[in-house]
Amino acid sequence: MPRSYSIPRNRSGQTTVRKTHNRILFGSVQRQHRNTKGEIIDISSESLNDARIQTADRVGLLLVVEGMNDIEFLRRISLMLHATDCQLPNLAEMERRGELIFVPFGGGHVRAWVNRFAPLGRPEFHLYDHELSPETDLRRQAADSVNNREGCRAVITRKRCLENYLHPRAIFAAGQITVQFDDFDRVAELTARELYRQRPGETAWLLQAKRSQSRMANRAKRWLNTVAVEHMTPSLLAERDPEGEITSWMLAINDLLAS
Repeated sequence: MPRSYSIPRNRSGQTTVRKTHNRILFGSVQRQHRNTKGEIIDISSESLNDARIQTADRVGLLLVVEGMNDIEFLRRISLMLHATDCQLPNLAEMERRGELIFVPFGGGHVRAWVNRFAPLGRPEFHLYDHELSPETDLRRQAADSVNNREGCRAVITRKRCLENYLHPRAIFAAGQITVQFDDFDRVAELTARELYRQRPGETAWLLQAKRSQSRMANRAKRWLNTVAVEHMTPSLLAERDPEGEITSWMLAINDLLAS
């Protein structure tokens, strides 16, 4: 038997009743919508599916990254680049319009994601952190496999991860802290240490439990990718990324969208 449940009235006095029938592959959905005049409007599952298909058809690209911090960085850095060159994509705006979907896979075994979205038949852009050997070699193999698929592109960052593309001056502007780092330093940990050092009377960083250090580094990583990145400018990015690596990712995304 179908299971029915009522959704409480919303601000306009409308009530929705939803009935669901379990099916192995597809669920049949019927909705009754009572408007303010008391009229019942039926919305068939076919019309709902049509709406979903129309929405899905707008998706031009799946952008596969390691985590939410990468998404936050790319949204903001692409906005900055787009403001300088309108030919470069504004990823945040494209996501809002449903033209692009970010897929955070949570790090770990990248090979598990090489072909996962192939049945969808959508262009894919994969961005993997460089990390260190032997993990880098595994990521190269995964990227090669993605690049062998039609309409797909995968790149590995030349620096350790996206925080390494930030300029120390942007970090200082965001938090009045000075952090120096190279292309393969753990920027989040260095930032967490410096932020912690500014708290007088606290236990020394090295005496903190590893779990506490990791938690503070994760908070710093989030801050770097949401706050500090907004202080990046084209000139600061040019200093940290003189070969235009990030711009090349944006151009590759444009090419995939045009394909």
